[in-house]
Amino acid sequence: MLEPAYQADVVIVGAGVAGLSAAHRLTSAGVTTVVLEAAPYVGGRMATEKVDGFRLDRIGQLLSTSYPELRLTPGLGDLVLRPFAPGVLVHSGGRRHRAGTPLGGGGARGALGAVRALASAPRQTRTAGAPRLKPSAAARGGAAQLGGAVGGAVGGAVDQARLGTVLSRLAGVPVQRLLTRPELPAAHALAGRGLPARTVEGFLRPLLAALLCDPELTTSSRCADLTLRAFANGRLCVPEGGAETLPELLARALPPGTVHTGVRVTSIATNLVTTADHGELRCRAVLVATDARAAAGLLPGLRVPGFHPVTVVHHTADEAPATGAFLLLDADRGGPVAHTAVVSRVDPTRSPAGRPLISSTVLGTPPPDVDTAVREHLARLYGVSTARWETLAVHHTAEAVPAMRPPHDPRRPVRLLAGLYVCGDHRDTSTVQGALHSGHRAASAILTDLGAGPMHVAEPLRTRATPPTTPTAEGAEAAEAA
Repeated sequence: MLEPAYQADVVIVGAGVAGLSAAHRLTSAGVTTVVLEAAPYVGGRMATEKVDGFRLDRIGQLLSTSYPELRLTPGLGDLVLRPFAPGVLVHSGGRRHRAGTPLGGGGARGALGAVRALASAPRQTRTAGAPRLKPSAAARGGAAQLGGAVGGAVGGAVDQARLGTVLSRLAGVPVQRLLTRPELPAAHALAGRGLPARTVEGFLRPLLAALLCDPELTTSSRCADLTLRAFANGRLCVPEGGAETLPELLARALPPGTVHTGVRVTSIATNLVTTADHGELRCRAVLVATDARAAAGLLPGLRVPGFHPVTVVHHTADEAPATGAFLLLDADRGGPVAHTAVVSRVDPTRSPAGRPLISSTVLGTPPPDVDTAVREHLARLYGVSTARWETLAVHHTAEAVPAMRPPHDPRRPVRLLAGLYVCGDHRDTSTVQGALHSGHRAASAILTDLGAGPMHVAEPLRTRATPPTTPTAEGAEAAEAA
C-alpha cells in the first residue's frame, strides 16, 4: 500500500501556551508541526487589552519565578519577569500589615524567610535561555514606598518564625512526595499546619485564594502544597508588557508558517483534521491544546471540570496609592476584591508615563454593580478616596481557571489514543506552570510514539473549504474513562 500523503507530522489545535510549548519541543526534534488557532491571536486566556496606552490583562494570573517550565520551555529566553516587592501587604482589622519579611535578630523569620531573592542574583548566574528578572525601583525598595501607612507584621515574631519554618520545610520537599500526601480540600488542610488561627486566616488563606483563584479554598490540598512550595522558592511576578507577551514570544520563536490564526477546526481523527474554511489536513498525530470545554467539543466524552470565575477591574488615578510594588491582600474579606496592586509600580511598561495602573481581582461571582463595589472596597484597602479614579476596563471571565477539587490528578494522561493527544492546564495544575508542563508531557508522548525516522515537509493551508468528511475521534470516550 502507498503511504498516505501527510501535510504535517503533527497538527496542534489551539495556540495557547500549552500548545505553543509543545510545538517548540516537536519542531526542535525535527517534527513538522502546524498549529491552528480559531481566534485572531495566540495566547487564549493569556490576553492583554490595549486602552489609551495601558496594557490590561484579562485574567492576570500571578506567576512565580520558581516555575521550572519558564526556564525549560524553548522560546522564552527573551521573557522578562517583573517581580513584586518581597513579601505582601495584608489588610486586616482596618490596617495594612507588611508580612513576609525578615524580622531581624535572633533568627526570627517572616513568612518569606525561605524565599530566594532571585531578582538580586548576579545576572551571569542565570541559566542560558531562561527568562530575565527585571525588578523595578519600587520592587527593590518596597519598604521606602510605604512610609507610615503600614503597621506591624501579621502575628508576632514567634508566629512568623513558625510560618517561616513551615514554608522552609515545604520548599525542600520533592514534588512527588507532595503528590502522595493525604488529599483534603485546602481549607481543611490548613488547620493541620500547626500554625495559630490568626496566621492561617491572616496570611495563608488570603494568599492561597489569590494564587489559586479559589476564594473558598476547595482546591486539593496537594495542589495547594505545590502552590505554596512555588511561593516559598521564588518571587511573585508578572511578564513585562502584559500576559500576552509570553505566548507571543513562543509563537514568534517557532519556524515561519507554523502558527495559523483564524482557522476553526470542526472535527478531528487520529490522522486527519477538518477545518471550517481551510479544508482538511492529513497528519500522523493530533494534539488538542484548547481549553477544557472546547477540547470536550472535539473529543466527546472528555471530562469538563468546574471553573473559578475571575473578574479583573483596571483603574487609573491622578496619584498612585502609597503601597509600592506590593501585592495587597484582604484578610478580612470585607468586599469583593481578593487582591489588588499598583501594577505600574511592578511593571512600568504597562501604563503611559506618569499614569498609575491599579489592577484589582474579584474571585467568584461578582456583585451586580461590580465597579462601584470595587471602588468602595479599594477606598478602604488603600485608605484613599477612589471617587475620581477612572475605570479603564472590567474583564469578567466565567471559566477563567479550571477547578482542582479533590480528588485531583495533576498529571492526567495526555495520550488518549495512538495518534490522539490532549494538553492544557485542565490536564495538570491550573497555572501557567501547569499549562507549560502539560505541553511538555504531550510533546514527549508524541515523540515517543512517532519514533525516529524522516519527517515530512508541511504544505500550505488551502484557502477553499472542502466538505467535511473526517470521522470523529472514535474511542476518545473510552480512553478518557480509562
